[in-house]
Amino acid sequence: MIPVLEVEDLNVSFGAVHAVRGVSYSVRPGEVLGIVGESGSGKSVTSAAIMGLLPPGARVTGSARLHGKELIGASDRALTAFRGKTMSMVFQDPLSALTPVYRVGDQIAEAVRVHQRVSRETALVKAIELLELVGIPHPAERALAFPHEFSGGMRQRVVIAMAIANDPDVIICDEPTTALDVTIQAQVLEVLKRAQRKTGAAIIMITHDLGVVAGFADRVLVMYAGRPVEVGDVDDIFYRTRMPYTAGLLASIPRVDGGRAALTPIEGNPPAPAELPPGCPFAPRCPMRIGACDAAEPPLFDVADGHRAACIRWEEVRPGAQAAAGPREPRVRGERTVLEVSGLVKDYPLLKGAVFKRRVGTVHAVAGVGFDIRQGETLALVGESGSGKTTTLTQILELTPPQEGRIVVLGHDIARLNRTERTEIRREMQVVFQDPMASLDPRMTVHDILAEPLVTHGHRRPGRRIAELLALVGLAPSHAARYPQDFSGGQRQRIAIARALALEPRLLVLDEPVSALDVSIQAGVLNLLDALKAELGLSYLFVAHDLAVVRYLADRIAVMYLGRIAEIGQVDRVYDAPAHPYTQALLSAIPLPDPVHERSRERILLEGDLPSPANPPTGCRFRTRCPKFRAELDDVERRLCVAAEPEVRSLGEDQGAACHYAERREVV
Repeated sequence: MIPVLEVEDLNVSFGAVHAVRGVSYSVRPGEVLGIVGESGSGKSVTSAAIMGLLPPGARVTGSARLHGKELIGASDRALTAFRGKTMSMVFQDPLSALTPVYRVGDQIAEAVRVHQRVSRETALVKAIELLELVGIPHPAERALAFPHEFSGGMRQRVVIAMAIANDPDVIICDEPTTALDVTIQAQVLEVLKRAQRKTGAAIIMITHDLGVVAGFADRVLVMYAGRPVEVGDVDDIFYRTRMPYTAGLLASIPRVDGGRAALTPIEGNPPAPAELPPGCPFAPRCPMRIGACDAAEPPLFDVADGHRAACIRWEEVRPGAQAAAGPREPRVRGERTVLEVSGLVKDYPLLKGAVFKRRVGTVHAVAGVGFDIRQGETLALVGESGSGKTTTLTQILELTPPQEGRIVVLGHDIARLNRTERTEIRREMQVVFQDPMASLDPRMTVHDILAEPLVTHGHRRPGRRIAELLALVGLAPSHAARYPQDFSGGQRQRIAIARALALEPRLLVLDEPVSALDVSIQAGVLNLLDALKAELGLSYLFVAHDLAVVRYLADRIAVMYLGRIAEIGQVDRVYDAPAHPYTQALLSAIPLPDPVHERSRERILLEGDLPSPANPPTGCRFRTRCPKFRAELDDVERRLCVAAEPEVRSLGEDQGAACHYAERREVV
């Protein structure tokens, strides 16, 4: 079959910085090419160059032919004729791709009329048909809405509708699911598959999620330091890896089906494009490095039919898939409870009006949450955006009397704390935030950042303690003189962890501590957190949306939905046989970095978005999206779901679910 897009020796430079170096690939009609690699590897720049979307200062050489017509060096007028018609793009952030002051239907209709000579009315009808195709409920009504009135997943569907409006031959998807919850991600991927079946387009999927690639792509191109380092069929890349970098990426991934399989992070950080090392760019981080690696940059060797790898020792590379790991031995829960939450409720007023505000409703953010954490234990709090995780966290960290319910931290009821006790509790309970750069003052050195909590709590000479903290998190004492911006994302998170440990706390609250990191860097931070818990006897309250990370780090898990606990229990029991339909849908939606397993799995897709916490459904809050409610229950059973809100009930040893018809089931 003749390729629809052929890229040969593509190079992109910004002044003296060579961001893309010699990229070549081709895609055929109906084929999906996955492009993966760490941040800064050149994935997005490559696609922007093909689309002609780079800034004026960029210098592009090489060739990119669409149906034999050259795109590199083409005029803006020629590129405009291609963009949106023969070749389209789905961007990472749908809100920035949509104009906020125009209705969604008008924006899709405009994409149609730019390339097709049709009336405005015909284009609007086409827009409504496209919205229906991508799964937007009530498309005729929703076409009149503005982008801010859609959820993130719905906005991404709108962008996909625009991308397929003119039946393109190539669709470039640049991290289309990165900012989405796992359930919404599964819906968007299903929409992309449906769009491909309708248009027959080739898809270029740029992503950092190897699980998405495993189940969606036909071929994979792995990039490092601006160039391809391995390319082949998806099975070759995952099962017959011949490049140490690819093997390192695979070994860094925590797996939802992997129990406590050890993570092996890639040491070091990717090189800056302006400071590439001599020889192989990956050599400084490569466990197989030899002297010859520094002599010259290796070409892509043909290692099998259609499989190429840029490594002079490719014959010695072993696949990077993790060894199988069975369920861990359940941790014996300590006698001492470090955190106890019961009946926690938090409402926010819903106000209207710019000058004279009036209350028009109530947002029920948390509606009766309860759990506990024992000494040396990690409890993970998971759920979709809007489920109440962050509000629960905030209520605990504020150390102020809750609206309703009870919070006991280290044996102290926070509703009865005096000022001295509150200060002491803050010393014993520390927090690590999601974005280390936002939580570290860029004007302070690392020494001053670590010294601040120590000095505040009476340490007059913190120098020795600072050296101990840096060594504890795997950094050198000399790093104390540097500023946060001098470090990589993983190193900055290690500094944030060191600051949290400065006062020797007993409870750490971890708010998405690895979600902003590349998978290779993430593995090192996860290993560090796991080691620190064992070494220092810490307890963790771990808030996350990545359930594979949760399985690796947590001992117990609490799944939240719309302000309530849906399921709670020992992590392996919940993962191996979840009982609540919501937990089952979450786990089935997680992509696995295993092509054979991923292609054969049964996916439980949830319809629609999370209901508004200002107007939750009566009875069971999950019933409006529940597959069991729709397909398995009779009318009498449904009436119970509509009338009565279920409480968490025990299903055996350390597992409970808030479902009237809870039933344990394997889904991973």
